[in-house]
Amino acid sequence: MAIAKSASILIILCFALACNADNAGKPDPVAGPDMFSNKNVAKDVLLPGEQIVNVQDFGAKGDGKFDCTESFMQAWAKTCHQSSGPARLYVPDGRFVVSSMYFNGPCNATSITIQVQGTVLATTDISEYENGDWLFFQNHNGLKIVGGGTFDGQGKDSWQYAQNCESANDGSCARNPSNLYFSGNSNLVVQNIRSVNPKGFHIFVTKCTNVRLRKLKLVAPGTSPNTDGIHVSHSDTVIMSRNTIATGDDCVSLIPGLRNIFINKLKCGPGHGISIGSLGKYADEGDVRGVRIKNCSLTGTTNGLRIKAWPERYPGAASDVSFSDIIMKDVKNPIIIDQEYECYPDCKKKPSLVKLQNIHFSNIRGTTISPLAVDLRCSGLFPCQGVTIRDIDLKIGLTPTTSRCVNTRPLFGGLLMPPACA
Repeated sequence: MAIAKSASILIILCFALACNADNAGKPDPVAGPDMFSNKNVAKDVLLPGEQIVNVQDFGAKGDGKFDCTESFMQAWAKTCHQSSGPARLYVPDGRFVVSSMYFNGPCNATSITIQVQGTVLATTDISEYENGDWLFFQNHNGLKIVGGGTFDGQGKDSWQYAQNCESANDGSCARNPSNLYFSGNSNLVVQNIRSVNPKGFHIFVTKCTNVRLRKLKLVAPGTSPNTDGIHVSHSDTVIMSRNTIATGDDCVSLIPGLRNIFINKLKCGPGHGISIGSLGKYADEGDVRGVRIKNCSLTGTTNGLRIKAWPERYPGAASDVSFSDIIMKDVKNPIIIDQEYECYPDCKKKPSLVKLQNIHFSNIRGTTISPLAVDLRCSGLFPCQGVTIRDIDLKIGLTPTTSRCVNTRPLFGGLLMPPACA
């Protein structure tokens, strides 16, 4: 059994690596027609003739002990490749242990829904996930993951092996496995599920278009390293709404190659807040354009609303970004543009080559634990352009808060606490 399991994992990882290599260097995807436009995606209903494939019919046992990897793979083959109409992979109540699995498309089925009611548990041996992620979904159009169930990465024992890939310069850093990894998908819906204690990120989205991430609850201890909630790169039109994230790193991290990102009604904390970047770390990263973040709350986070870029590395850009209607409670660094990332203070490196323009902060209120509530440190070579700050009310008890503006001249307006930069 151990030999068969190892062989299956090796095949899965080889497929994943081959597909990633195939995607390398391709241009970022552009969102086409949205198949869920003007449809109520919140309601999950069986389609006419939809085939239900229960993992227990293939030998899966929900006892929290039996390795169900082979059973899930067989059920997936039936759902995806052996069905001709709409099909649904069903995970009932119970605790189902699985190792790394690769859900490759496109499928023969006309539509695929994965309905998880129980708990899917990751195996704890980190060596089984070398160069891979836990649950990997690629090349699907119209995939839905629903059901109210839980994906438990059982990551506690693996956090001691987490590396700070943000600081690595040569690209050789190996991330701990994400709970859910989506690559090359379009018209993707993930809603009403929980992710707990991932080994790495909760959800990783890359090279995807027309994505909806809704009513998710992503939970890990505030001390868990590199457990970003939702991490998005090289994607077009990603809509996140009504999500609750409490984790050990960024609640949401948005990195290069993004267009049309919408975040609404996010509850974040603990964690590192909402971050765009880091930018300018690698050559030919792709720009970030069109980010709207509104109606969110952040509680006890180490950062609030942050854009970060490396000095002295590669060109990049972020434009048309707005943060509005945000409530903060005891946030350490509420509003920050940091183009001296991991070089501050007394940075001796050359200025950042990343261009930031049309960045807007409005109606942001609450409490902070930092006297410096608005900290904008832009590039000396490419000063931030078109920055506006309006109706900011951030207090730290009776102590006045302050603003700092370096290499940028924002347009201030409305209620301002802290006051505008001198």
